Amino acid sequence: MSFLLKRLALAVLVLLLVMVLLSSMVHFIPGDPARAILGLRANEELVNRVRREMWLDEPVYVQVFNFITHALQGDLGIDFLSRVPVTQLIGAALPHTIILAVAGLLLAALIGIPLGVYSAVHAGGMVDRVIGALSVSLVSAPTYVIGLALLLVFAVQLSWLPAIGTGDLRDPIDYTRHLILPTIALAIVWVGYLARLVRASVQEVLGSNYVRTAFAMGIPARRVHYKLALRNALIPTVSILGIGLGSFLGGAVFLEVIFTRPGLGRLVLDAVNTRNYTVVRGGVLVGALLFVSATFIADLVTRFLDPRTKE
Repeated sequence: MSFLLKRLALAVLVLLLVMVLLSSMVHFIPGDPARAILGLRANEELVNRVRREMWLDEPVYVQVFNFITHALQGDLGIDFLSRVPVTQLIGAALPHTIILAVAGLLLAALIGIPLGVYSAVHAGGMVDRVIGALSVSLVSAPTYVIGLALLLVFAVQLSWLPAIGTGDLRDPIDYTRHLILPTIALAIVWVGYLARLVRASVQEVLGSNYVRTAFAMGIPARRVHYKLALRNALIPTVSILGIGLGSFLGGAVFLEVIFTRPGLGRLVLDAVNTRNYTVVRGGVLVGALLFVSATFIADLVTRFLDPRTKE
């Protein structure tokens, strides 16, 4: 219980610090923040309206307090351009980003983990060297370059898959077809990374005394490799995947632009280009919430896999 409370307290503290930073970020803009957001041609009435909506006429500590209290109530402000609540915009975009990130993570794990185990069990062989070379190549490949290459080959030249959009979420087949290319582009880098990480972890576990004892007792090698050794080797992998959600979300930003997907990353990027501060603030806060939540869940899973973990 103490482990859970400590992790929960740390997560809450991180989110509070993020909200403080986001609420004061507008003051980093040179000059008048309201005029910087609206442009030099905005009339004084509109500028004053934005100042009131963003609490810029209040002291900084009041602005921070107002943002935190409203955010805790689910109020992230109003979009200056469409006059639509920011929570509504994020609610429409967030499912696409979560689906893409989770699909990329699952694909990377389904391919990278077995490759890492096989490479560790057959260390030094031809397959191990090939997997090692591919892993290094994949890790160094930028996500947006992979996305563009997949788009040009499979969407433009071969016309096998759609190039842009997300399809209709109510039509699973159409939505999946639009999801295939960005998911592969997002997962490829992590396939190589996970393969190398799992290989090193499995090799370390295979050298431990309890694994030698299991072999001496006549337990089948396949069961030792894929059940006993893999369970303990996955402990660092789960932690890395939880932390790596930030990389998946970051990669999703580029892919949402390349494939014209209306996700959270695309929403925030468009808001940055139009200086739509409230949307940027709300989108970044939700992204931070996703990252902290994933890390918290990864800590709990790691604790479950290895009860010996102590704080």
